[in-house]
Amino acid sequence: MAYFLLLFSAIMLAVHLVTQIIVLRRKSSQISSDETATAEAVTIVRPISQIEPHIWQTLESTFDIDWPNLAIVFCAARESDPAVAIVRELLDRHPDAQAQLLLGEARISDNPKLNNCVKGWTAARTDVVTFVDSNVLLPRDYLKVMMACWDEETGMISVPAVGSVPGSFWAETECAILNTHQARWQLVADTFGMGFAQGKNLMFRKSVLDPLGGIAVLAREPAEDAAATKAIRQAGLVVRLAPMPFPQPLGSKTFRQVWNRHLRWAKLRRATFPLQYLPEFLTGSALPFTAFASALYLLGIDMLVPALVLAAVWFGSELVTARKLGWHVSPWTPVSLAARDLLLPVLWIAGFSPGGFEWQGHAMSAQRSHDGMAKAEQATDTATTVTT
Repeated sequence: MAYFLLLFSAIMLAVHLVTQIIVLRRKSSQISSDETATAEAVTIVRPISQIEPHIWQTLESTFDIDWPNLAIVFCAARESDPAVAIVRELLDRHPDAQAQLLLGEARISDNPKLNNCVKGWTAARTDVVTFVDSNVLLPRDYLKVMMACWDEETGMISVPAVGSVPGSFWAETECAILNTHQARWQLVADTFGMGFAQGKNLMFRKSVLDPLGGIAVLAREPAEDAAATKAIRQAGLVVRLAPMPFPQPLGSKTFRQVWNRHLRWAKLRRATFPLQYLPEFLTGSALPFTAFASALYLLGIDMLVPALVLAAVWFGSELVTARKLGWHVSPWTPVSLAARDLLLPVLWIAGFSPGGFEWQGHAMSAQRSHDGMAKAEQATDTATTVTT
């Protein structure tokens, strides 16, 4: 038994190291900023809701994108949303941009973000439409990187966000969850042809999605990224990921905020991709460390030094990977990595708990809505428009 536990720990450590090598190799495949992609017309839809950390910086980054034919559509459910005033001021500061603000909501699902985005999809006059959350910081070459991913087999392009600018310990811990854990595994899946969408950043062609039912297909699941992934795969196309993620400034976070956000994601993953959710308990260091310590105990070997060596290799490799990729690293990172790996098994178990969750004041369920498509097809967009 002891040797089996040692073998298990060694295999898990090897997988941990190999996945980081894979992600590091992806970095070298990222296109150079001086390469030129076909400058096809693109519409960027940015749904806004409440004040996110560094929202001025993230929203204004949309206007700085280097792309000759770009339309920008900001979407808010109501005029009273505090983020609307920021968008209006940004529109005044960039009068030459082809940008507009749409107000209103089409209730096609229980997903408030999707409901907010419908009017942006309807208003877009370009074939390529990309949805980007308001808390994602976009680099100048954002569209050059995304558009370079298209090929004949591609039905959608996505990419996860990596945490940056944490303002508290629990924000540091969320960086550890988002960066060298979730982003790493999502990028590895894409490398092996199993790419799946992440709702932070979704790029579609209307000519691809409209024959499948248009934006209404995203109402088939409680999470729009899961619905999009399934629809694209069922059409015989693939989901591509950009080579590297884009940053999401986190600001200050409490434990409760981090817990609620990742419990919501865990419940959605468990409900929408149950078979893929099951092996998630193998990720992180908790299980390998437990097996390693148990093996040393059974063999009568003092575990302090070997455990410290394993921790140094496990977490040290993540620190090296994050630094080489330009992801957030601070003196708190080793502690936040350990806190993350203690949290992951608890989150995985909690993902099986019954009941729904609250997202930005909206009560939601992780269960699939059977009338989502019917609601989507019957919905009427009553958005008003303010343009510059």
